[in-house]
Order: sequence, then C-alpha cells, then structure tokens
Amino acid sequence: MVPQGAVLSVADNSGAKSLKLIGIPGSNRSTASLGDVVTAAVSGASSVGNVKDHTVVRVVIVRVRKEVRRKDGTYIRFDDNAGVVIDKDKNMIGTRIFGPIAREVRDRGFMKIISLAPEVW
Repeated sequence: MVPQGAVLSVADNSGAKSLKLIGIPGSNRSTASLGDVVTAAVSGASSVGNVKDHTVVRVVIVRVRKEVRRKDGTYIRFDDNAGVVIDKDKNMIGTRIFGPIAREVRDRGFMKIISLAPEVW
C-alpha cells in the first residue's frame, strides 16, 4: 500500500531518478498496491534519459514495502517502493528492468515488464 505523496524509486532505465506519487485513479482511493497504474511527478532526471525533470508520467507499482497477502495465504514484501514508467498505451518507456518484480504485475497484464525482469517473486 502506497499512499498519495509517497516517493517511489524507479525500477527501469527511463531516466527518472525518483517519482512522487500525485494521483491514484479510482473513486476516493487513498492508497495504491502492486500492479496499479498511478500518476507521478518526476523528481530528478538524467540529462540523457527519455523522461525529463518535473514532468507528469504514468507509473506501474512493481514493489511495495507493506506486505501484501496472496490468495494462497502467503505474504510478500520488498525493501522499497518502486515503479516502472509507462506511456498512455501501457508500454514501457525504458528498455531494462532492475530488481525483483511482484507476480501480481503479471496478473494485471504487464507481460513486457515481466519478461524483462531479472526475477519475479
């Protein structure tokens, strides 16, 4: 669960260094979880990256610190809150993924992110 205003690390090579979550689509939702698409502002960006500083982008949440219960009764949690920058057609901006990705992202239909991930938990 990631609340509005949280700072996310970036799990791809789109050029962004960190992201500030500014919007969660849905009716009065206050938190986002694994696999949700949210709106974020880029805080710090590489000069040679595809994403520029202070721009508003769409992001898929791929890791959260708060534990998430799965249907089989197990829980999963990560060391950081992280996201992958996508465009309006749900395609990745970057070309590489860093770190583990939760299996819940696959259930939401982001197969390109799963195929590029070094490991899926």
